[in-house]
Amino acid sequence: MADPTPVIDDLRAESEALDLLVAELSPERWALATPAPGWTVAHQIAHLAWTDHSSVLAVTDQDAFAREVESALTSPGDFVDSGAEEGAGKPPARLLADWRAGREALEGALRAAPEGARFPWYGPPMSTASMATARLMETWAHGLDVADALGVPRIAPGDRLRHITRLGIRTRDFAFGVHGLTPPFEEFRVELTSPAGELWTYGPEDATDRVSGPALDFCLLVTQRAHRADLALHAEGSDADRWLDIAQAFAGPPGPGRAPEGAEAVEGADKAGGADKAGGADKAEGSDKAAGAKRDSR
Repeated sequence: MADPTPVIDDLRAESEALDLLVAELSPERWALATPAPGWTVAHQIAHLAWTDHSSVLAVTDQDAFAREVESALTSPGDFVDSGAEEGAGKPPARLLADWRAGREALEGALRAAPEGARFPWYGPPMSTASMATARLMETWAHGLDVADALGVPRIAPGDRLRHITRLGIRTRDFAFGVHGLTPPFEEFRVELTSPAGELWTYGPEDATDRVSGPALDFCLLVTQRAHRADLALHAEGSDADRWLDIAQAFAGPPGPGRAPEGAEAVEGADKAGGADKAGGADKAEGSDKAAGAKRDSR
């Protein structure tokens, strides 16, 4: 069984990188609109704080978490937005303090979890590594939205992207299923170039269907932070090509994704229309579907 410590360490590093972007913001900048319709910078951080809170309950108090799930089921289309809206209404200093406290609590709970533990979630149960991977993926993706709103570049997190690439690959079958498609029986070969120039490979070398390109672009695709037409990803085989249209690495049904950039991308929009859908389920270890949250691709 894989040691979850490295991904927990990387989750902490990713959270700290995002914290640096928002720690000194004025109230006006907390209110800036992000690429997610209707969500400001404050909504993005509030959503992360809300999901961290839910994750802590799932790890430490499963009865309390079950009550949260029951509450969510009363408004399945609204509970994520409601949580973000409630948190975004707090004064920025309070919201920032709540987010910091929540992620510290989650880190401590994950590090203290017994070996082999599995925790309930809004989808199937998750392992410790699954939950940490899902939280890292979501922190990175929402951090991109924050950086975009602030007009600042976000440095690619190097090897931390490896966790997101694995998650994106392991959610392949879910992506097909959530679109009403039968998942391919055979594994794909995936070859991705890391930000440092290293080749990350997954799947059998002799696979017929193959995907290749920059690891960063693959992560942008599976978190639906960019349209396929704007990414340097290449597919060989009809199943692999279809996957790049629908890939997703987080919970929820398909929904609107990001539009292609510029008029030159419009021609590719019809082909990549499936990638405009948002939603998915994180699956970090075989059958572990680590649901981040329904609005991860807002």
